[in-house]
Amino acid sequence: MSDSSARDVVATAATAAGGWRRAGIAGAAIGVLAAGAAAGVAVERLTVGRGMRKKARLALDATGPYGSLRGTPGRAVAEDGTELYYEVDEVEAGPGGSAGDEAPGTRRRRLFGRKAPTPVTVVFSHGYCLGQDSWHFQRAALRGLVRAVYWDQRSHGRSERGRDQANGVPGGIDQLGRDLKAVIDTAAPEGPLVLVGHSMGGMTMMALADQYPALIRDRVAAVALIGTSSGRLTEVSFGLPVAGVNAARRVLPGVLKALGSQAELVEKGRRATADLFAGIVKRYSFGSRDVDPAVARFAERLIESTPIDVVAEFYPAFTEHDKSAALPAFRDVPVLILAGEKELVTPSSHSEAIADVLPDAELVIVPDAGHMVMLEHPETVTDRLADLLVRSGTVAAANVDEHGSTAQQPGR
Repeated sequence: MSDSSARDVVATAATAAGGWRRAGIAGAAIGVLAAGAAAGVAVERLTVGRGMRKKARLALDATGPYGSLRGTPGRAVAEDGTELYYEVDEVEAGPGGSAGDEAPGTRRRRLFGRKAPTPVTVVFSHGYCLGQDSWHFQRAALRGLVRAVYWDQRSHGRSERGRDQANGVPGGIDQLGRDLKAVIDTAAPEGPLVLVGHSMGGMTMMALADQYPALIRDRVAAVALIGTSSGRLTEVSFGLPVAGVNAARRVLPGVLKALGSQAELVEKGRRATADLFAGIVKRYSFGSRDVDPAVARFAERLIESTPIDVVAEFYPAFTEHDKSAALPAFRDVPVLILAGEKELVTPSSHSEAIADVLPDAELVIVPDAGHMVMLEHPETVTDRLADLLVRSGTVAAANVDEHGSTAQQPGR
């Protein structure tokens, strides 16, 4: 970053922080966070007025089709009583017919080439500060081809705020693994499973394997780990200079805790500093400069919809996360490990470390891609997922020939 760009960034952060100082303690905390982020984030020069940018965001929100796909809703209940929201996309009937045109199980056996009375269910687990809609492109492409379950992790999306967390219990990856088990027990109690997870969703799958190895052995037919890590996240630099990241590690837990205690003020501030926030989201979500503005705004909307107190509750879990010992549970099934080459949140080296433990897995490092690789390069991700389904024997190759044509469609 040039000296002039750095000065512009710090000035932008300082302006945002100045407005927050008037809000008291939470304002000072967000000022520190904004200034720290600005030190390592090159926010693009703003060439149009703030009012025009706000109108553009509103227009993208109103017309953007991303996240509009819906399935049959359901709710699972976690061990602490938290209701976990999920949606199911069922296998579609044959052309010109309906599901009732064939005897029960016939269509499923014919589609998947299996003798199982139930079809494979692909379970998608999303990442931190996201929701099930982050799988929009993959959902559009695979809809009707496989039975799929998309769920919102506790306190995210349409799921209930974690009851344990509301009572002061920190969020943890092991608990998320048990949540995933509750969703599987409710939405897919029998039949083969393919598990797909992005970022925190992949960690959730590792926690599931750690706690329920028999489930993995008996039912899981394939696994996809996208932009995730099995541990050592405290060593990630996030693209910041060493001094900057060390400082951030010291202050960030306290800052987030302070912000979480002043959630209402912070949410107002997030709206007031939307331009800075958008620049940070783009920097850490994508690796290329030419991302569709509607897609970038969609990612921003997903993240900003996560309340700051939820962000604060789950952040400490990543410093404790270490599930490398659980990875061998996946050795006997086809595994896809995929990451963006320019990933800053869970660097591609973490995917390579997973591949070292699972040497038979397919490792794909996507050039010019960041953390939100499934939104930035949807066809690549969908192609590799479709290939994984074929390799696992859960879907016939002939049935995925056309999936790529829907990978970039907003919906169907």
